[in-house]
Amino acid sequence: MLKPMTDSELAKSASQGDRDAFQRLLERHYDMIHRVALRFTGSTTDAEDIAQDVCLALVRKIQAFRGDALFSTWLYRVVINACRDFARRRATSKALVENYVAYRELDEADHADTEARLDWLQDAWQRLPADLRETVLLVVAEDMTHAEAGAVLDCAEGTIAWRMSAVRKQLKLDLVSDHDE
Repeated sequence: MLKPMTDSELAKSASQGDRDAFQRLLERHYDMIHRVALRFTGSTTDAEDIAQDVCLALVRKIQAFRGDALFSTWLYRVVINACRDFARRRATSKALVENYVAYRELDEADHADTEARLDWLQDAWQRLPADLRETVLLVVAEDMTHAEAGAVLDCAEGTIAWRMSAVRKQLKLDLVSDHDE
């Protein structure tokens, strides 16, 4: 029985024009690509567009994979960058944030005051800088370790820990200031 090829081996073959290797990589990782795009946008239609863009772009970008990191880490970067580009093309990230927060809150909420909490969380989320929002997306929504998120965002694990601490502090400050009003 043949040993299955690793992602790195498949990527190398795909970069040399092996269509079957490229297809196997897409089959292995398409769900992650779509999931991240969906969580980033909150829209199935937008997520499908981003996933399609990523798949098409991988034909060219696969040659840039050097194997310095895991293929999945490299691919997360590609997907996050595609999401960022999509947000820039839309010229506003407000709808993206609202949809993402609504998705997470509706998934977990069972309290009578869900609407008030959702509105508050959307406002607080919107006030966070983009780097903190991206960090929360990877650590909370994608359940990545700080090291994994740091690899995707190209920063140190300590930076991810600091960012998550900054998010918690900011949310606490927002909660206190909102209650004082």
